[in-house]
Amino acid sequence: MLVDSPPEQRAETAPAPPTRRAIRAFGLVLAVAILVLVALASIAIGAKELSLGQVWHGLFEDSGAYGDVVVAERLSRTVLGLLAGAALGLAGAVLQALTRNPLADPGLLGINAGASAAVVTAITFLGITSLSGYVWFAFLGAAAVGALVWFLGGSRGATPVRLALAGTALSAALYGYLQAVMIMDDAALGKMRFWTVGSLSSASDSIIRQVVPFLLAGMVLALALSRPLNAMAMGDDTAKALGANLNRTRALSMLAATVLCGAATAACGPIVFVGLMVPHVVRSFTGPDLRWILPYAAILSPVLLLGADVIGRIVARPAELQVGIVTAILGGPVFIYLVRRRRTAQL
Repeated sequence: MLVDSPPEQRAETAPAPPTRRAIRAFGLVLAVAILVLVALASIAIGAKELSLGQVWHGLFEDSGAYGDVVVAERLSRTVLGLLAGAALGLAGAVLQALTRNPLADPGLLGINAGASAAVVTAITFLGITSLSGYVWFAFLGAAAVGALVWFLGGSRGATPVRLALAGTALSAALYGYLQAVMIMDDAALGKMRFWTVGSLSSASDSIIRQVVPFLLAGMVLALALSRPLNAMAMGDDTAKALGANLNRTRALSMLAATVLCGAATAACGPIVFVGLMVPHVVRSFTGPDLRWILPYAAILSPVLLLGADVIGRIVARPAELQVGIVTAILGGPVFIYLVRRRRTAQL
């Protein structure tokens, strides 16, 4: 005759439910696996159809025609997509935490506009036409606007609202300048038309080597800010009580976002919605803890960027659709949904 164990004994022997931390860690591993698959798809799929055997041959055995397509083109743009996607995702997450606005993106502080205006100036007035030449102007323009937004936002007395207002005002002015110059100069318009929509097609080893130090430095800084930004999310008074230095955290957050977004924009052009969508989606299943939001955003943002790039290569064969156009098409409806959901939640 079987006798049931007492409830206390059954409770002791029953397997413990998985903790939220374990679930998040498993999700992070799963996100890495998805990123690897998307990166492999980015190498294997392109505007020019190649079999998997030809891709393998070009990647590991041949420096000829297949090698030129797979290594010189697809591998370089995949690496740049990984780096730029991670940078935009981290920049978006940091800016959303800094401004306490979950709908903020890297364009909110005028960084994209600063980079674009600097590139137009370099092409039109200085005659610099190569990407390796004006990539530095894009970065310097982004850095200059980031510093100006910090100054106009109040410097040490900066608040999230002041920073957002200063960035919005500068963006409007710089985009007006950009449009005026491009309309008056047909040569600048022709050279800028692909860069301004955002593209990975100009990726090269030279471009990656120029921007990777800035991208890596910005990523390390952004990840290191997770704890003080968590404290600031609870309010300035609570953050001070927890020992957070508000001015230093805001300044370093601005620096991280400027370096990340400036370097990514310099290499790829202004790509929209990646820094907005991914951190917002990540927050829905990680919660508000930036110690999890930042790593997830750094992994899943390249998934979105490379996935959009692969879609752009497929839908317009034998040509290709620029990745900035695809992310805008995907991001528009998502942004409308997010705004409507926030409005419904506030009612």
